[in-house]
Amino acid sequence: MKLAIGADHAGFRLKEAVKKHLDKRGIEYKDFGTYSEESCDYPDIARDVAVAVKKGEFDFGILICGTGIGISIAANKIKGIRAALCHDTFSAKAARAHNNANILAMGARVIGEGLACEIVDSFLSAQFEGGRHQRRVDKIHEIENGQD
Repeated sequence: MKLAIGADHAGFRLKEAVKKHLDKRGIEYKDFGTYSEESCDYPDIARDVAVAVKKGEFDFGILICGTGIGISIAANKIKGIRAALCHDTFSAKAARAHNNANILAMGARVIGEGLACEIVDSFLSAQFEGGRHQRRVDKIHEIENGQD
């Protein structure tokens, strides 16, 4: 498994904690920035991670900003991306199992490091269930493609 990870300045510290967790688990990742707490714009980070995931260069992405809201909205503007904002393990598992989410978004001002790592584990260990959920994901793609 190969991950793309990124955060804005508000999510920088939590991103670093998640990276340490991924290192302990032996999960490969590429850090798309930011690399400090100096102010930056989350749409830039979201775009870079989302495009890399869309191109298939990475299996999944993890994005972090202050609330997780802005960075997930920005990532979801990239066709083919299903970024899910999750602040609990149940939602993270369901995002993968039911929505086939390919990016996990979290808010560093909302959750702590321990919970964030549990959420990452739940997201990465879940499998898409397909079936009726595939039909719904297909409908999301229809909306994305401008079909009514």
